[in-house]
Amino acid sequence: MWRVMGLCRSLLMNLALPSTPTWHWRSHPRETAMLGLLGCAAALAIAGVSDAMPTLSNAPKSSLAATGPLPSSPSATELRNIAPEDALLLNAAIPLTTLPSTAAARFSMGKASAATRAQALECLTSAIYYEAGQESDAGQRAVAQVILNRVRHPAYPASVCGVVFEGSTRTTGCQFTFTCDGSMALTPMASAWNRARKVAVDALAGAVHAPVGLATHYHANYVLPYWASSLVKTHIEGPHIFYRWAGGWGRPPAFSQRYAAREADARMLRQAALSVEHVVPKILAPASEIAAVEALDKIDGVKVAAAGPRVSIHFNLKAREAVEKIKLTPYVERVAASDNLRNALDGAGPAGAEAKPFGPPVEAMGKPATSAN
Repeated sequence: MWRVMGLCRSLLMNLALPSTPTWHWRSHPRETAMLGLLGCAAALAIAGVSDAMPTLSNAPKSSLAATGPLPSSPSATELRNIAPEDALLLNAAIPLTTLPSTAAARFSMGKASAATRAQALECLTSAIYYEAGQESDAGQRAVAQVILNRVRHPAYPASVCGVVFEGSTRTTGCQFTFTCDGSMALTPMASAWNRARKVAVDALAGAVHAPVGLATHYHANYVLPYWASSLVKTHIEGPHIFYRWAGGWGRPPAFSQRYAAREADARMLRQAALSVEHVVPKILAPASEIAAVEALDKIDGVKVAAAGPRVSIHFNLKAREAVEKIKLTPYVERVAASDNLRNALDGAGPAGAEAKPFGPPVEAMGKPATSAN
Protein backbone atom coordinates (compact mmCIF):
# COMPACT_ATOMS: atom_id res chain seq x y z
CA MET A 1 0.00 0.00 0.00
CA TRP A 2 2.73 2.50 0.99
CA ARG A 3 4.69 1.70 -2.17
CA VAL A 4 1.64 2.59 -4.26
CA MET A 5 1.16 5.90 -2.44
CA GLY A 6 4.81 6.73 -3.08
CA LEU A 7 4.30 6.03 -6.77
CA CYS A 8 1.31 8.36 -6.80
CA ARG A 9 3.36 11.15 -5.29
CA SER A 10 6.06 10.58 -7.90
CA LEU A 11 3.45 10.64 -10.66
CA LEU A 12 2.00 13.97 -9.52
CA MET A 13 5.46 15.51 -9.18
CA ASN A 14 6.46 14.32 -12.63
CA LEU A 15 3.45 16.10 -14.10
CA ALA A 16 5.17 19.36 -13.25
CA LEU A 17 8.44 18.53 -14.99
CA PRO A 18 9.14 20.34 -18.23
CA SER A 19 8.40 18.14 -21.18
CA THR A 20 6.80 18.27 -24.59
CA PRO A 21 3.97 15.74 -24.45
CA THR A 22 1.05 15.80 -26.84
CA TRP A 23 -1.23 16.58 -23.86
CA HIS A 24 0.66 19.43 -22.08
CA TRP A 25 -0.23 19.97 -18.44
CA ARG A 26 0.16 23.80 -18.75
CA SER A 27 -2.59 24.06 -21.38
CA HIS A 28 -4.89 21.54 -19.60
CA PRO A 29 -4.07 21.82 -15.87
CA ARG A 30 -7.45 20.64 -14.54
CA GLU A 31 -7.71 17.66 -16.86
CA THR A 32 -4.13 16.60 -16.11
CA ALA A 33 -4.64 16.80 -12.36
CA MET A 34 -7.92 14.88 -12.58
CA LEU A 35 -6.31 12.17 -14.70
CA GLY A 36 -3.48 11.77 -12.21
CA LEU A 37 -5.86 11.58 -9.27
CA LEU A 38 -8.02 8.94 -11.01
CA GLY A 39 -4.95 6.85 -11.76
CA CYS A 40 -3.84 7.02 -8.13
CA ALA A 41 -7.35 6.13 -6.92
CA ALA A 42 -7.42 3.05 -9.15
CA ALA A 43 -3.97 1.97 -8.02
CA LEU A 44 -4.95 2.38 -4.38
CA ALA A 45 -8.13 0.37 -4.89
CA ILE A 46 -6.21 -2.49 -6.48
CA ALA A 47 -3.65 -2.34 -3.70
CA GLY A 48 -6.40 -2.53 -1.09
CA VAL A 49 -7.91 -5.61 -2.71
CA SER A 50 -4.54 -7.28 -3.09
CA ASP A 51 -3.80 -6.74 0.59
CA ALA A 52 -7.10 -8.47 1.41
CA MET A 53 -6.19 -11.52 -0.70
CA PRO A 54 -4.39 -14.31 1.22
CA THR A 55 -0.90 -15.15 0.10
CA LEU A 56 0.44 -18.69 -0.21
CA SER A 57 2.20 -18.31 3.12
CA ASN A 58 -0.81 -17.18 5.17
CA ALA A 59 -3.78 -18.63 3.24
CA PRO A 60 -5.95 -21.24 4.97
CA LYS A 61 -5.46 -24.83 3.78
CA SER A 62 -8.89 -24.97 2.18
CA SER A 63 -7.93 -22.24 -0.29
CA LEU A 64 -4.86 -24.21 -1.31
CA ALA A 65 -6.92 -27.32 -2.10
CA ALA A 66 -6.56 -27.14 -5.89
CA THR A 67 -3.30 -25.58 -7.01
CA GLY A 68 -1.35 -26.19 -10.18
CA PRO A 69 -2.67 -27.06 -13.63
CA LEU A 70 -5.86 -29.06 -14.03
CA PRO A 71 -5.16 -32.80 -14.14
CA SER A 72 -5.74 -34.68 -17.37
CA SER A 73 -8.04 -37.65 -16.96
CA PRO A 74 -6.61 -40.89 -18.39
CA SER A 75 -8.52 -43.10 -20.79
CA ALA A 76 -10.44 -46.15 -19.64
CA THR A 77 -8.55 -48.21 -22.22
CA GLU A 78 -5.05 -47.49 -20.90
CA LEU A 79 -4.54 -50.99 -19.49
CA ARG A 80 -1.46 -53.04 -18.76
CA ASN A 81 -1.14 -56.18 -20.87
CA ILE A 82 -1.38 -58.73 -18.07
CA ALA A 83 -3.59 -61.73 -17.29
CA PRO A 84 -6.65 -61.24 -15.04
CA GLU A 85 -5.22 -63.32 -12.18
CA ASP A 86 -2.09 -61.15 -12.18
CA ALA A 87 -4.22 -58.00 -12.21
CA LEU A 88 -6.15 -59.26 -9.17
CA LEU A 89 -2.91 -59.71 -7.22
CA LEU A 90 -1.41 -56.36 -8.25
CA ASN A 91 -4.63 -54.48 -7.51
CA ALA A 92 -4.79 -56.06 -4.07
CA ALA A 93 -1.23 -54.88 -3.43
CA ILE A 94 -2.23 -51.21 -3.87
CA PRO A 95 -3.27 -50.09 -0.37
CA LEU A 96 -6.51 -48.32 0.44
CA THR A 97 -6.06 -44.84 1.85
CA THR A 98 -6.20 -44.57 5.62
CA LEU A 99 -7.45 -40.98 5.48
CA PRO A 100 -11.12 -40.40 6.34
CA SER A 101 -13.45 -40.31 3.35
CA THR A 102 -15.45 -37.17 2.63
CA ALA A 103 -18.91 -37.79 1.22
CA ALA A 104 -19.87 -35.81 -1.87
CA ALA A 105 -22.42 -33.02 -1.65
CA ARG A 106 -25.93 -33.63 -2.92
CA PHE A 107 -26.20 -33.15 -6.67
CA SER A 108 -28.69 -30.59 -7.90
CA MET A 109 -29.90 -29.94 -11.43
CA GLY A 110 -31.14 -26.51 -10.39
CA LYS A 111 -33.60 -24.97 -12.82
CA ALA A 112 -32.85 -27.38 -15.67
CA SER A 113 -35.77 -27.94 -18.04
CA ALA A 114 -37.72 -31.17 -18.26
CA ALA A 115 -36.05 -31.96 -21.60
CA THR A 116 -32.60 -31.47 -20.08
CA ARG A 117 -33.47 -33.69 -17.13
CA ALA A 118 -34.70 -36.43 -19.47
CA GLN A 119 -31.42 -36.44 -21.43
CA ALA A 120 -29.36 -36.51 -18.23
CA LEU A 121 -31.42 -39.43 -16.97
CA GLU A 122 -30.94 -41.33 -20.23
CA CYS A 123 -27.17 -40.86 -20.18
CA LEU A 124 -26.76 -41.76 -16.51
CA THR A 125 -29.01 -44.82 -16.87
CA SER A 126 -26.93 -45.99 -19.83
CA ALA A 127 -23.71 -45.72 -17.85
CA ILE A 128 -25.14 -47.58 -14.86
CA TYR A 129 -26.67 -50.31 -17.03
CA TYR A 130 -23.65 -51.04 -19.22
CA GLU A 131 -21.00 -50.50 -16.55
CA ALA A 132 -22.71 -52.16 -13.57
CA GLY A 133 -25.89 -53.80 -14.83
CA GLN A 134 -25.23 -57.09 -13.03
CA GLU A 135 -23.95 -55.57 -9.80
CA SER A 136 -25.67 -54.93 -6.50
CA ASP A 137 -27.64 -51.77 -5.82
CA ALA A 138 -24.63 -50.39 -3.95
CA GLY A 139 -22.41 -51.15 -6.95
CA GLN A 140 -24.73 -49.26 -9.26
CA ARG A 141 -25.00 -46.30 -6.91
CA ALA A 142 -21.21 -46.17 -6.72
CA VAL A 143 -20.88 -45.82 -10.51
CA ALA A 144 -23.55 -43.11 -10.56
CA GLN A 145 -21.71 -41.21 -7.82
CA VAL A 146 -18.45 -41.18 -9.77
CA ILE A 147 -20.19 -39.68 -12.79
CA LEU A 148 -21.84 -36.92 -10.75
CA ASN A 149 -18.56 -36.23 -8.97
CA ARG A 150 -17.00 -35.61 -12.37
CA VAL A 151 -19.78 -33.24 -13.40
CA ARG A 152 -18.80 -30.98 -10.49
CA HIS A 153 -15.05 -31.20 -11.09
CA PRO A 154 -13.40 -28.61 -13.42
CA ALA A 155 -11.33 -31.30 -15.14
CA TYR A 156 -14.50 -32.68 -16.79
CA PRO A 157 -17.53 -31.45 -18.74
CA ALA A 158 -20.23 -29.74 -16.68
CA SER A 159 -23.05 -32.01 -17.89
CA VAL A 160 -24.00 -35.63 -17.27
CA CYS A 161 -24.01 -36.63 -20.94
CA GLY A 162 -20.76 -34.73 -21.49
CA VAL A 163 -19.07 -36.76 -18.77
CA VAL A 164 -20.49 -40.12 -19.85
CA PHE A 165 -19.65 -39.76 -23.55
CA GLU A 166 -16.38 -37.86 -23.20
CA GLY A 167 -13.87 -39.20 -25.74
CA SER A 168 -16.40 -41.61 -27.27
CA THR A 169 -15.96 -40.20 -30.79
CA ARG A 170 -12.18 -40.60 -30.75
CA THR A 171 -10.44 -43.76 -31.91
CA THR A 172 -8.86 -43.99 -28.47
CA GLY A 173 -9.52 -42.08 -25.30
CA CYS A 174 -13.06 -42.94 -24.16
CA GLN A 175 -13.64 -42.39 -20.44
CA PHE A 176 -16.14 -45.22 -19.97
CA THR A 177 -15.50 -48.50 -21.74
CA PHE A 178 -19.10 -49.14 -22.81
CA THR A 179 -19.00 -46.06 -25.06
CA CYS A 180 -16.22 -47.49 -27.21
CA ASP A 181 -16.46 -51.32 -27.08
CA GLY A 182 -19.72 -51.78 -28.98
CA SER A 183 -21.84 -52.61 -25.91
CA MET A 184 -24.48 -50.05 -26.86
CA ALA A 185 -25.26 -51.99 -30.04
CA LEU A 186 -26.97 -54.62 -27.86
CA THR A 187 -30.60 -54.05 -26.91
CA PRO A 188 -30.91 -53.56 -23.15
CA MET A 189 -32.95 -55.98 -21.03
CA ALA A 190 -36.05 -54.13 -19.87
CA SER A 191 -35.93 -55.30 -16.24
CA ALA A 192 -32.23 -54.50 -15.81
CA TRP A 193 -32.65 -51.14 -17.56
CA ASN A 194 -35.52 -50.15 -15.28
CA ARG A 195 -33.45 -51.11 -12.24
CA ALA A 196 -30.54 -48.94 -13.43
CA ARG A 197 -32.96 -46.12 -14.22
CA LYS A 198 -34.28 -46.08 -10.65
CA VAL A 199 -30.73 -45.67 -9.33
CA ALA A 200 -30.17 -42.83 -11.81
CA VAL A 201 -33.40 -41.08 -10.78
CA ASP A 202 -32.38 -41.18 -7.12
CA ALA A 203 -28.84 -39.93 -7.83
CA LEU A 204 -30.03 -36.99 -9.94
CA ALA A 205 -32.52 -36.13 -7.18
CA GLY A 206 -29.67 -35.76 -4.68
CA ALA A 207 -29.08 -39.26 -3.25
CA VAL A 208 -25.41 -39.62 -2.21
CA HIS A 209 -23.47 -42.88 -2.03
CA ALA A 210 -21.15 -41.89 0.80
CA PRO A 211 -18.69 -44.85 0.68
CA VAL A 212 -17.37 -43.69 -2.71
CA GLY A 213 -16.55 -40.25 -1.33
CA LEU A 214 -15.00 -37.95 -3.95
CA ALA A 215 -13.86 -40.71 -6.29
CA THR A 216 -13.61 -39.73 -9.95
CA HIS A 217 -12.18 -43.00 -11.30
CA TYR A 218 -12.87 -46.71 -11.08
CA HIS A 219 -11.97 -49.92 -12.90
CA ALA A 220 -12.73 -53.64 -12.72
CA ASN A 221 -10.45 -55.67 -10.49
CA TYR A 222 -9.44 -58.04 -13.30
CA VAL A 223 -7.66 -55.28 -15.24
CA LEU A 224 -4.84 -52.95 -14.19
CA PRO A 225 -4.76 -49.43 -15.69
CA TYR A 226 -1.44 -47.63 -15.98
CA TRP A 227 -2.81 -44.80 -13.83
CA ALA A 228 -3.95 -46.88 -10.83
CA SER A 229 -0.84 -46.31 -8.71
CA SER A 230 -0.84 -42.53 -9.34
CA LEU A 231 -4.26 -41.93 -7.75
CA VAL A 232 -5.60 -42.46 -4.24
CA LYS A 233 -7.40 -45.80 -3.81
CA THR A 234 -10.46 -45.02 -1.71
CA HIS A 235 -13.06 -47.80 -1.91
CA ILE A 236 -13.91 -51.26 -3.26
CA GLU A 237 -17.48 -52.13 -4.23
CA GLY A 238 -18.05 -55.55 -5.79
CA PRO A 239 -15.62 -55.99 -8.72
CA HIS A 240 -14.91 -52.24 -8.98
CA ILE A 241 -12.05 -50.33 -7.36
CA PHE A 242 -12.49 -46.57 -6.83
CA TYR A 243 -9.93 -43.75 -6.81
CA ARG A 244 -9.78 -39.98 -6.33
CA TRP A 245 -7.26 -37.41 -7.50
CA ALA A 246 -4.19 -37.03 -5.29
CA GLY A 247 -3.57 -33.67 -3.60
CA GLY A 248 -5.80 -30.63 -3.80
CA TRP A 249 -7.70 -31.72 -6.91
CA GLY A 250 -9.18 -34.60 -4.93
CA ARG A 251 -10.39 -32.51 -1.99
CA PRO A 252 -13.85 -30.95 -1.48
CA PRO A 253 -12.98 -27.36 -2.58
CA ALA A 254 -12.02 -28.63 -6.04
CA PHE A 255 -15.58 -29.90 -6.68
CA SER A 256 -17.01 -26.44 -7.28
CA GLN A 257 -17.98 -26.53 -10.95
CA ARG A 258 -21.54 -25.38 -11.58
CA TYR A 259 -23.85 -27.75 -13.47
CA ALA A 260 -24.39 -26.47 -17.02
CA ALA A 261 -28.16 -27.18 -16.99
CA ARG A 262 -27.84 -28.19 -20.65
CA GLU A 263 -27.50 -31.70 -22.06
CA ALA A 264 -26.78 -33.06 -25.52
CA ASP A 265 -29.14 -35.54 -27.15
CA ALA A 266 -28.35 -38.99 -25.71
CA ARG A 267 -29.55 -40.84 -28.81
CA MET A 268 -27.29 -38.83 -31.11
CA LEU A 269 -24.33 -39.30 -28.79
CA ARG A 270 -24.90 -43.05 -28.83
CA GLN A 271 -25.08 -43.15 -32.62
CA ALA A 272 -21.96 -41.02 -32.95
CA ALA A 273 -20.02 -43.31 -30.61
CA LEU A 274 -21.12 -46.45 -32.46
CA SER A 275 -20.10 -44.95 -35.81
CA VAL A 276 -16.42 -44.71 -34.79
CA GLU A 277 -14.02 -47.62 -35.14
CA HIS A 278 -12.40 -47.69 -31.71
CA VAL A 279 -9.13 -49.28 -30.68
CA VAL A 280 -9.85 -51.21 -27.48
CA PRO A 281 -7.17 -53.33 -25.76
CA LYS A 282 -7.86 -57.04 -25.62
CA ILE A 283 -8.18 -58.45 -22.13
CA LEU A 284 -6.07 -61.58 -21.82
CA ALA A 285 -7.81 -64.85 -21.00
CA PRO A 286 -7.08 -66.46 -17.61
CA ALA A 287 -4.09 -68.78 -17.54
CA SER A 288 -6.35 -71.76 -16.76
CA GLU A 289 -8.34 -71.23 -19.97
CA ILE A 290 -5.18 -70.80 -21.99
CA ALA A 291 -3.81 -74.05 -20.56
CA ALA A 292 -7.06 -75.89 -21.38
CA VAL A 293 -6.98 -74.70 -24.98
CA GLU A 294 -3.33 -75.71 -25.32
CA ALA A 295 -4.15 -79.16 -23.93
CA LEU A 296 -6.94 -79.61 -26.47
CA ASP A 297 -4.62 -78.63 -29.27
CA LYS A 298 -2.29 -81.49 -28.37
CA ILE A 299 -4.97 -84.17 -28.79
CA ASP A 300 -4.55 -86.18 -31.95
CA GLY A 301 -7.30 -85.29 -34.39
CA VAL A 302 -8.29 -82.03 -32.69
CA LYS A 303 -7.45 -78.64 -34.18
CA VAL A 304 -7.84 -75.40 -32.21
CA ALA A 305 -8.08 -72.14 -34.15
CA ALA A 306 -8.48 -68.63 -32.77
CA ALA A 307 -11.27 -66.59 -34.34
CA GLY A 308 -11.11 -63.13 -32.79
CA PRO A 309 -12.15 -63.31 -29.14
CA ARG A 310 -13.50 -66.86 -29.64
CA VAL A 311 -11.78 -70.21 -29.99
CA SER A 312 -12.90 -72.66 -32.67
CA ILE A 313 -12.32 -76.39 -32.06
CA HIS A 314 -12.44 -78.80 -35.01
CA PHE A 315 -12.66 -82.60 -34.78
CA ASN A 316 -11.70 -84.83 -37.74
CA LEU A 317 -12.80 -88.40 -38.40
CA LYS A 318 -9.86 -89.80 -36.50
CA ALA A 319 -10.87 -87.92 -33.39
CA ARG A 320 -14.47 -89.07 -33.80
CA GLU A 321 -13.40 -92.68 -33.95
CA ALA A 322 -11.37 -92.22 -30.79
CA VAL A 323 -14.40 -90.78 -29.01
CA GLU A 324 -16.63 -93.66 -30.10
CA LYS A 325 -14.20 -96.19 -28.61
CA ILE A 326 -14.62 -94.68 -25.15
CA LYS A 327 -16.91 -96.81 -23.01
CA LEU A 328 -19.60 -94.72 -21.40
CA THR A 329 -21.57 -95.79 -18.34
CA PRO A 330 -25.18 -94.62 -18.57
CA TYR A 331 -26.30 -92.17 -15.92
CA VAL A 332 -28.97 -94.51 -14.53
CA GLU A 333 -26.31 -97.16 -13.96
CA ARG A 334 -23.94 -94.77 -12.24
CA VAL A 335 -26.59 -93.61 -9.78
CA ALA A 336 -28.39 -96.96 -9.40
CA ALA A 337 -31.64 -95.34 -10.44
CA SER A 338 -34.99 -96.86 -9.55
CA ASP A 339 -37.14 -98.48 -12.24
CA ASN A 340 -39.54 -95.52 -12.29
CA LEU A 341 -36.65 -93.10 -12.87
CA ARG A 342 -35.18 -95.35 -15.56
CA ASN A 343 -38.49 -95.49 -17.40
CA ALA A 344 -38.94 -91.72 -17.09
CA LEU A 345 -35.45 -91.04 -18.43
CA ASP A 346 -35.12 -93.55 -21.25
CA GLY A 347 -38.79 -94.09 -22.19
CA ALA A 348 -38.50 -97.89 -21.94
CA GLY A 349 -42.23 -98.41 -21.63
CA PRO A 350 -44.57 -99.17 -18.74
CA ALA A 351 -43.22 -100.19 -15.42
CA GLY A 352 -43.39 -103.73 -14.15
CA ALA A 353 -46.64 -105.48 -13.23
CA GLU A 354 -46.14 -104.63 -9.59
CA ALA A 355 -45.99 -100.91 -10.30
CA LYS A 356 -49.37 -99.19 -10.20
CA PRO A 357 -50.16 -96.06 -12.21
CA PHE A 358 -50.75 -92.73 -10.48
CA GLY A 359 -54.34 -91.50 -10.08
CA PRO A 360 -57.66 -93.29 -10.49
CA PRO A 361 -58.16 -95.92 -13.25
CA VAL A 362 -59.41 -94.69 -16.59
CA GLU A 363 -62.77 -96.53 -16.32
CA ALA A 364 -63.50 -94.72 -13.04
CA MET A 365 -63.08 -91.29 -14.56
CA GLY A 366 -66.34 -89.29 -14.71
CA LYS A 367 -68.29 -91.62 -12.35
CA PRO A 368 -69.67 -90.29 -9.04
CA ALA A 369 -67.81 -91.34 -5.94
CA THR A 370 -69.50 -94.08 -3.82
CA SER A 371 -69.88 -94.04 -0.10
CA ALA A 372 -67.62 -96.28 1.97
CA ASN A 373 -70.64 -97.63 3.92
